[in-house]
Amino acid sequence: MSRVGKIPIDVPDGIEVKLNGNTVSVKGPKGELEETYDGRINIAVEKGSITVTRESDEKEVRALHGLTRALIANMVIGVKEGYEKILQLIGVGFSAELKGKNIIFSLGFSHQILFEAPDGIEFEIQKPEQQEKAQFRAIQSRIFIRGISKQLVGQVTANIRHLKPPEPYKGKGLRIQGEYVRKKAGKQVATSAA
Repeated sequence: MSRVGKIPIDVPDGIEVKLNGNTVSVKGPKGELEETYDGRINIAVEKGSITVTRESDEKEVRALHGLTRALIANMVIGVKEGYEKILQLIGVGFSAELKGKNIIFSLGFSHQILFEAPDGIEFEIQKPEQQEKAQFRAIQSRIFIRGISKQLVGQVTANIRHLKPPEPYKGKGLRIQGEYVRKKAGKQVATSAA
């Protein structure tokens, strides 16, 4: 049995789970998510919990068992609480501004970059105070990415980070909060012997 797959998923009050063929939909206070799963996986909805089982012990089906359980558990958490990731914009002269639901970035290129918010994603930008800026080395902005789909929040965060990944000398660029950027040493100036 899969160690992840055999754990039942608790369904909190206010969350509605429906099965329709090979599709499971989860509805809660934050919204509704739908996921299609493999026919070799069985899902049972009982009072207050969801149980995921599999039909055979083939390697692929065992992998799908744990995956399906994890995806459904993420859906339940997403419609109840939602997900959030934070990007830090580091570098003098870099900026990010909200324009409607979208973000306009100035990242040192000859042009500004418009990043459009996909359906189900909300952005918030916080500019640090002066004291905080001095303490946290030129953090220009914090960009909050929120949504109910863990997968979509993670993908949008990765797409934004890809616009200007942190460079290895000064660490300027977009990085996920808590991400470690390994620094390289700069050029060494040779001292000539007189």
